[in-house]
Amino acid sequence: MKTEDKNNLSSRIKEKAADLGFDLCGIAKARPLKENEPVLKAWCEAGMNSNMGYLGRNIEKRLNPEFLLPGAKSIVVTGLNYFSEIRQPEPGVPVISRYAYGINYHDVITVRLEKLLAFIKTIESGTEGRSFVDSAPLLEKAWAKEAGLGWRGKHSIIINKKIGSFYFIGILILNIDLGYDVPFTGDYCGECQLCIDLCPTGAINDNRTVDARKCIANLTIENRGPIPEEIIPMMEGRVYGCDKCQEVCPWNKKVQPNHTPEFAINPGISAMSPEDWLSITREQYARLFKNSAIGRVKYEQLMQNIRLIMNSEKKN
Repeated sequence: MKTEDKNNLSSRIKEKAADLGFDLCGIAKARPLKENEPVLKAWCEAGMNSNMGYLGRNIEKRLNPEFLLPGAKSIVVTGLNYFSEIRQPEPGVPVISRYAYGINYHDVITVRLEKLLAFIKTIESGTEGRSFVDSAPLLEKAWAKEAGLGWRGKHSIIINKKIGSFYFIGILILNIDLGYDVPFTGDYCGECQLCIDLCPTGAINDNRTVDARKCIANLTIENRGPIPEEIIPMMEGRVYGCDKCQEVCPWNKKVQPNHTPEFAINPGISAMSPEDWLSITREQYARLFKNSAIGRVKYEQLMQNIRLIMNSEKKN
């Protein structure tokens, strides 16, 4: 395929991505991301992956998209804004991360990625591809940077100049050559380190990584054991995820609310009082969080988080 044709195809893919509601779309050349190996290995060897032992296994597979799609040539990286200005209105209720307000983002984004893949197949015969949303050993943040979407902030999250960092990353791996974006090489954090200084538990390292053993998001979601007692008073009421490092980031001060109806906060959740949260039954849990990312944690774990946090709040 001629360079002109590749660039034209990339333009059409980006136009379709925008039509599907994606806020960002960039395209990178598939290759092994060997430069990320030392940091990833050192992070895991230091135990900062906490109970997520799988992150330390088969690292070479995480670096090379060929393991996910033999013959991989291009990586299409999309971004979908999930920022919301809405806060849970009831005072004293357990706090959940904005990304869990509405319908499970995996489902929302996967549908759009599959539509994008279907579109590409109609205009380029022989196209094969796979879509991913936190669903495979893939370095999503590294690929977002490679596709020109932004830079890795000091909180480890990819920041885009236009929409900040409150966005989900979705990826298509394709077996066709395309016109590629220039990898993002700038860094616009400057001397600012508000995310580091204001992280409630001091979980953010000075090398753009996060110590998951201290991270509230990990402790309330991935963690399968009790939350360390010394951490509980620092959690500021959070029972599922944490937005603090993004909330204090200057690049998010003028971010516009998302335009995805599926990400609107569930009215049944937003109306809950502190007492409602404490008395959630299994049946209510199943109904309220059936299509939510919060369903990622089991009933027992969620209730444990709620009781620990609310008891701590009462003592304070």
